[in-house]
Amino acid sequence: MAPPSCPMHSRNRNYKAEFASCRLEAVPLEFGDYHPLKPITVTESRTKKVNRKGSTSSTSSSSSSSMVDPLSSVLDGTDPLSMFAATADPVALAAATDSSRRKRDRDDNSVVGSDFEPWANKRGEILARYTTTEKLSINLFMGSEKGKAGTATLAMSEKVRTRLEELDDFEEGSQKELLNLTQQDYVNRIEELNQSLKDAWASDQKVKALKIVIQCSKLLSDTSVIQFYPSKFVLITDILDTFGKLVYERIFSMCVDNRSVLPDHFSPENANDTAKETCLNWFFKIASIRELIPRFYVEASILKCNKFLSKTGISECLPRLTCMIRGIGDPLVSVYARAYLCRVGMEVAPHLKETLNKNFFDFLLTFKQIHGDTVQNQLVVQGVELPSYLPLYPPAMDWIFQCISYHAPEVTASVLTWGSVSCSALLLNSVMSAFRAEFIATRSMDFIGMIKECDESGFPKHLLFRSLGLNLALADPPESDRLQILNEAWKVITKLKNSQDYINCAEVWVEYTCKHFTKREVNTVLADVIKHMTPDRAFEDSYPQLQLIIKKVIAYFHDFSVLFSVEKFLPFLDMFQKESVRVEVCKCIMDAFIKHQQEPTKDPVILNALLHVCKTMHDSVNALTLEDEKRMLSYLINGFIKMVSFGRDFEQQLSFYVESRSMFCNLEPVLVQLIHSVNRLAMETRKLMKGNHSRKTAAFVRACVAYCFITIPSLAGIFTRLNLYLHSGQVALANQCLSQADAFFKAAISLIPEVPKMINIDGKMRPSESFLLEFLCNFFSTLLIVPDHPEHGVLFLVRELLNVIQDYTWEDNSDEKIRIYTCVLHLLSAMSQETYLYHIDKVDSNDSLYGGDSKFLAENNKLCETVMAQILEHLKALAKDEALKRQSSLGLSFFNSILAHGDLRNNKLNQLSVNLWHLAQRHGCADTRTMVKTLEYIKKQSKQPDMTHLTELALRLPLQTRT
Repeated sequence: MAPPSCPMHSRNRNYKAEFASCRLEAVPLEFGDYHPLKPITVTESRTKKVNRKGSTSSTSSSSSSSMVDPLSSVLDGTDPLSMFAATADPVALAAATDSSRRKRDRDDNSVVGSDFEPWANKRGEILARYTTTEKLSINLFMGSEKGKAGTATLAMSEKVRTRLEELDDFEEGSQKELLNLTQQDYVNRIEELNQSLKDAWASDQKVKALKIVIQCSKLLSDTSVIQFYPSKFVLITDILDTFGKLVYERIFSMCVDNRSVLPDHFSPENANDTAKETCLNWFFKIASIRELIPRFYVEASILKCNKFLSKTGISECLPRLTCMIRGIGDPLVSVYARAYLCRVGMEVAPHLKETLNKNFFDFLLTFKQIHGDTVQNQLVVQGVELPSYLPLYPPAMDWIFQCISYHAPEVTASVLTWGSVSCSALLLNSVMSAFRAEFIATRSMDFIGMIKECDESGFPKHLLFRSLGLNLALADPPESDRLQILNEAWKVITKLKNSQDYINCAEVWVEYTCKHFTKREVNTVLADVIKHMTPDRAFEDSYPQLQLIIKKVIAYFHDFSVLFSVEKFLPFLDMFQKESVRVEVCKCIMDAFIKHQQEPTKDPVILNALLHVCKTMHDSVNALTLEDEKRMLSYLINGFIKMVSFGRDFEQQLSFYVESRSMFCNLEPVLVQLIHSVNRLAMETRKLMKGNHSRKTAAFVRACVAYCFITIPSLAGIFTRLNLYLHSGQVALANQCLSQADAFFKAAISLIPEVPKMINIDGKMRPSESFLLEFLCNFFSTLLIVPDHPEHGVLFLVRELLNVIQDYTWEDNSDEKIRIYTCVLHLLSAMSQETYLYHIDKVDSNDSLYGGDSKFLAENNKLCETVMAQILEHLKALAKDEALKRQSSLGLSFFNSILAHGDLRNNKLNQLSVNLWHLAQRHGCADTRTMVKTLEYIKKQSKQPDMTHLTELALRLPLQTRT
């Protein structure tokens, strides 16, 4: 190893020549040669049909080129699909295509499309809406297991008789009633029954499974806790759906054997005798159920199984089941039974509209029972008022209306609508909920007339206007009727005394107003909302609806100058007194602004309003605020700051940034954005004032620099501060503010000792040394062009930085300090060149200031000698077994640095490089491939005119093989 006093002796660099030698060689390309961007040549193949006797086919092909392109080979007729198509019979293919088309057209009528809202979408809403605090009861199956043993030896007729006896045993009292259940207990019991059904089926106890389904179906006749009935219906029909699916899959599996597979769209002829017999057996069992309601529900649940028996089985069963419902006396129970029948009917035969319509008209005939003595007495017993009772019907009614209106002709829909309403508000509401929005919208004035005339007992008219408004939000009414519609609706809405009723309707009609009218009408509506919701602070109970109003307004007003010119918009925001809600509203506004504001703005109305909104978001930050929330708020505020531009009025722009800094001082990402914005402003000033660097411009740039210098220390992130000091110093340097640039760089150097060993990165603690290395490398690149201060001596910033690096406490097993010293050598080598690699306009770097002065070069060499001594000392300290691999890697890295930047004609430096080469290979830790490539590079470089001395060096660098 060479002595520590060995100097670097940097080689002279001709950067332009090096750039030229590194460029890729241009290769001329003839027109006919292949090029990846040329169009692909597609070969067209025409293959004649191969006859059945195996005669050879003739193929003709044409191509514009003989080149073979792998991407177009799939188009030349040789891929498997093309070959299959070529050998197929065209007549057979055409016939198959026509057949599949006819089948698809036929199936389109038997399957509902994606435009039909499924029952599953309504299930959760019903369970959440219809709850109760009253105690519930349930009957649990306690049937005996008699007759179960030995059934394998019984004849088929005896099996049937035994199973019927088991059903009789179940109906005659083998059940236990559980009382005083809470709603959650009740739901848990139903879920247990559902699981018991699956377990019984899996263990081949089919009769027990049927008993469970019968027992659950009986619960649907119980209306003792009437408010819970819609949710009970949902829970019980889940079990019925499970049962129906199990039975169908069981019978379907009987039709599948090793020889054939039953197609999805099969006919009864495809089902074997075993499947048909099993199917009939299930229907016979169900027919023996004595009570009407369980017999109806269980048979309806397996309605699909009729497909195994006859083509007309479903169409024959649906009318019969519809007539069975007429035997149910309770109108609430019957309407849900009809809803279930319509549901299973739509699943298996949606094209059978007659049954759907029949259920609908039967419901209309029985609907008047609501006002009969039986129902009224029941409501009195349970203490339920009619306004609380009628809302139990909409889930079933809406579903029935949805089924009959699905793909219904206009004439049919009109007849059903006008003939069915019967002046009932409840029915009219279901019509508007179920029919297509376009159908309702085109007849808006007709519906308004019906709303005025209908009987609203138990169902107020404002709910009807709300339903109408929901339709008009989805579809547009005739333009000539729009203002009259709004006036008619708002006459009713504005007269509502109850604030909740009012806001529920107003929230819906705000969207209609925003969609079809100007800011004048919107302002009127907002003023009316404020008028109704301000007394007694009613707005505190209606924040969700008020939030929806704000979202709908900003969804239609993308021009924020128009939005904030709506007189009542900001007073409307003042109703959000609860901080969390107010912040959410502000976030919605800022999100809309960022999304829809296309051009930068300086509109004072927009700026004042959005500064207030952003200030509200900022002031919500406290010690308990989550980091994700801070990031979101910072993103929104930064989006606003980026969209503010005063053009060439730079002083006004800077004033805005100063005001923003005072308003958003608690959000670090916003302060970082402001610093970047001010630096950009300084650079824009420099570009626009190029050649006219007046005192006023210089003063403004210094003000920008001062802004950054004052703001950076308030940031918490250590590397954020370091990088901003460096960036701001670069901006100051680019604007010829040399003393300010020195101040930034000194501040960065003084901050390095404060860098902790571990830093938080995305919630995880990481070692900081790699981040420090990255920063210092960027810093060194800047220091190359920073001129020395006349009062501080040669390379004063580099010296200060080296002292800080030397005093910094590094990890014991870390090599980052040596990697940094290696980078310092690269910097010092670049500083010793006669002309530097890059410069800043109008800034004289040290190559211009010193002009290759011998004293400057001597000082540079002294620093190189000091740094190299540190590197060599560290390499010597790594001569231990556990550190030999690190020593090899660092030795080779140092060798490469000397090769790239050192003058190897110097004997001492040449010998040092040879020693480092041997050190890298001494203990067999070096990568042989890397060493080979490095030696090849040296030999290649030795062929350069000014690099012939590398030939002798290459001869002194042997490659050691591992033994």
